[in-house]
Amino acid sequence: MKNIPYDDLVIGMEAEVSRLCRADDLYVFANASGNLNPMHLPKADGDGDGEPESIAPSMWVASLISGVLGCQLPGPGTLYRRQTLRFVGRARAGDTLTVKVRLVAKGDDRRVRFDTWVESADGSRIVEGEAEVIAPERSVRFDATDVPGLTVQSHRHFDRLLELAEPLPAIPTAVVAPEKPDALGGAILAAQHTLIDPILIGHPDRIAEAAEAEGIDLAPYCLVEARDHRLAAQAAVRMVLDKQAAAIMKGHLHTDILLGEIVKREGGLRRGGRRISHVFVMDVPGLDHILMVTDAAINIAPDLRTKADIIQNAIDLALTLGIEQPKVGVLSAVETVNPAIPSTLDAAILSKMADRGQITGGLVDGPLAMDNAVDLGAAATKGITSLVAGRADILVAPNMETGNMLAKQLTFLAQARAGGVVMGAKCPIILTSRSDDEQSRLASCAIAALNASGGAA
Repeated sequence: MKNIPYDDLVIGMEAEVSRLCRADDLYVFANASGNLNPMHLPKADGDGDGEPESIAPSMWVASLISGVLGCQLPGPGTLYRRQTLRFVGRARAGDTLTVKVRLVAKGDDRRVRFDTWVESADGSRIVEGEAEVIAPERSVRFDATDVPGLTVQSHRHFDRLLELAEPLPAIPTAVVAPEKPDALGGAILAAQHTLIDPILIGHPDRIAEAAEAEGIDLAPYCLVEARDHRLAAQAAVRMVLDKQAAAIMKGHLHTDILLGEIVKREGGLRRGGRRISHVFVMDVPGLDHILMVTDAAINIAPDLRTKADIIQNAIDLALTLGIEQPKVGVLSAVETVNPAIPSTLDAAILSKMADRGQITGGLVDGPLAMDNAVDLGAAATKGITSLVAGRADILVAPNMETGNMLAKQLTFLAQARAGGVVMGAKCPIILTSRSDDEQSRLASCAIAALNASGGAA
């Protein structure tokens, strides 16, 4: 940016800028100003009419004027003396605003006056007034790239999944051993959002204690007695085989017990010869799409055949979540094939298997390092030409340790939210964790509901 010093200013000079009012702008202003009036928050019902207003705060709209004065006319070095404001309209998230200033007078001590106003897309004024500023004395330039950016910790991708899933019929879900408040509460919360129709399988007394602790009325829900966790898991599997349930949800029991019954060769839920695998579906603030990480929970050291199943499971899930052509990045430490690093060999073979139709429904490329899998600039720097590099929807880890660390780093360092399901069985299996918050639990159920119903319309 460069400015226009006082001596070079001429009466009648004008400047303008157009700005889209985004929902994230309202959150940033609320945090910076301390004004948490729900009339100005995108998801809040501020006046009790049942709908969020998303009205841009008037002072946020007015602040756009200072952006034109401070960046364009006169530009860097400008200081405010006074600003009058008349608020004659309203802006909302999604509106495009045009901010205009016109120089009307020059005075002593480098004081200058501007007419200032903000217009909506139809030309009607939202704010109008007059500014008096001290113009810069000399010409200066400023590199705006020195200003750090902001990432709003919103999770709009999970919001979208809930919006897609809630109109669908609630899927009958066998909830295994919901015998602790968090396990029972997550299932009932999903039921209240019409995502699942829970069938509670477990010890009746423990479920009743959990319900009392959470203040839950169990009367509306089906309760199946199973006083042993393994028996509860077996009952859930039978319900799926008998078409009484379309999904299974883990409650307060060891994952090994539940999955052991699911993968049994006789009477289990194996789908042909395919291996089951877990897929984390992650909403990472600042990322413009859902990111999936697999396998981070089940297959400890997958061989090539298992990795092919892991990829196919993830692609199948991505398709039901509305990703038309999932892009799969098979990760390693480097993006070139190196015989000393076995994961690079697996990645290259898996990529070729997809080319030959042995993995279907998505684009697969590897080996890719983490940076060039998710960042276009990093991919370009490495000279990688690929439809997947820099754009990956699915990240396939070399082993469970790597995948688990990656998912938890995104959750605890990048403030991502993570939901997920086990794929490859005859129904989706919802694995929740005690550390999951309400939105993550709901997202996991929404993911399962979309998968069980055949996907987003």
